[in-house]
Amino acid sequence: MSHKEVFSSRWALLLATLGMAIGTGNIWRFPRIAAKNGGGAFIIAWLFFLFLWSLPLLISEFAIGKKTRYGTVGAFGKLLGEKFTWMGSFVGFCSTAIMFYYSVVTGWCFKYFIASVSGGLAGVESMAYWTQFTTSLYQPILFHLLAIAIGAFVIYQGVVQGIERVNKIIIPALLILLVLAVIRALTLPGALNGLNFLFQPNWSALANYQVWLEALSQSAWSTGAGWGLILTYAVYLKDKEDIVVNSFVTVFGDYSASLLAGLAIFPSVFALAPALGLVPEEVMQYTGPASTGLTFIWIPQLFKGMALGSVFTAIFFLALSFAAFSSLIAMIELVTRIFMDAGMQRKTAILLVATSGFLLGIPSAINMTFFENQDWVWGVGLMLSGFFVAFAVIRFGPTKFRNELINTEGNDLNVGTWFDYLIKYVIPIEFLVLIGWWFYQSVTAFDRGGWWNPFHTFSLGTCVFQWGLVIAAFLVFNRTLYKKTLMK
Repeated sequence: MSHKEVFSSRWALLLATLGMAIGTGNIWRFPRIAAKNGGGAFIIAWLFFLFLWSLPLLISEFAIGKKTRYGTVGAFGKLLGEKFTWMGSFVGFCSTAIMFYYSVVTGWCFKYFIASVSGGLAGVESMAYWTQFTTSLYQPILFHLLAIAIGAFVIYQGVVQGIERVNKIIIPALLILLVLAVIRALTLPGALNGLNFLFQPNWSALANYQVWLEALSQSAWSTGAGWGLILTYAVYLKDKEDIVVNSFVTVFGDYSASLLAGLAIFPSVFALAPALGLVPEEVMQYTGPASTGLTFIWIPQLFKGMALGSVFTAIFFLALSFAAFSSLIAMIELVTRIFMDAGMQRKTAILLVATSGFLLGIPSAINMTFFENQDWVWGVGLMLSGFFVAFAVIRFGPTKFRNELINTEGNDLNVGTWFDYLIKYVIPIEFLVLIGWWFYQSVTAFDRGGWWNPFHTFSLGTCVFQWGLVIAAFLVFNRTLYKKTLMK
């Protein structure tokens, strides 16, 4: 394994980690989930879990990657020993499975940006346009291929010439685009109503357990905590790079991007929806096919009603494309790093990753039901991945982990004993409550009649079946994975 590749500066590292964290979950998912769960009350709960889930897990990932200098498979094997290699394999596979369909989402973003610039969205009904695009024989596959090909080209260039160079461009550009969108949204008549909904808490909503559980899930998915992506980028840290400060900047940067997205979308919807005879709260909460309702169906429709609407539609989808792509390249690098740890050269590994990523993403590109199933299975699976990261720290010893792997030379800020308690007690409890809630919802709400059926889209059975197959395979090949990665 080569240790030659490192991020050239803290600035470059932070832009890369922000690129990893800031994705479609900030711009696409956050406004809808916030609207569905009480606006201001949700914001309070969401901020709460920044400290109780995302921050300690990101610190843990940074420390594990920096210490072991391996991707997820080798990192768990080196830190905990051979018999736990399968855990790191599951963490890596979970994010890889998401990559297969996330490249499809990135392709959607590219398509809508091109359409907004070329005038393809003008004069069309948004739902009809979406249906025509997604049911096309070739377009979703073509844009999926475009996304995975550009992402693979970036990773092919390496850490400095690829990941660094791209994130130095698109992350500042993304933030500028979001700020422009916020400025325009806040100047719309009626924008204040959207701000009030977003930030004025309904205190009684805080007594609703669902608000807290949705806030925890949003924090976990948006920041990338437990995905193994930060662990992978941490392989390329300089020896004296600060773990704690970088973790704080990453989570606060991610949360800031979500709030900017909220400041752009809430005022826009509340200002523009009434003119179309629509109820803003209903528009904000509309799920649509594959949870795309607000983003791909209502945003183009609403922005038509504003001055320079086509310009700001293009700005919105360009920002969404940047956010999606910066996260996609982190996923591609994760699986590429795993193959490199097993002895492949980067060029060979990325060819394998790009080819398999394209082929295994085709079912999600052409079949929305398959897409939704994979998003359900591996999105929920991220909770298990986050728990495995916490388990790694617990198994190593939280106090020992903090003293030897986190509070190291070069830190500007160290963590105290609070980290030990969060990792050892709070995060396992959060995991049990959150995954228990999702399973309860699956049985009682999502698929009451077929919750046990492994072939139903949103069933408990499909999660258990697919996770079980993957874990069983990694357990069978556990020793092989360990030897191939760590005993070369």
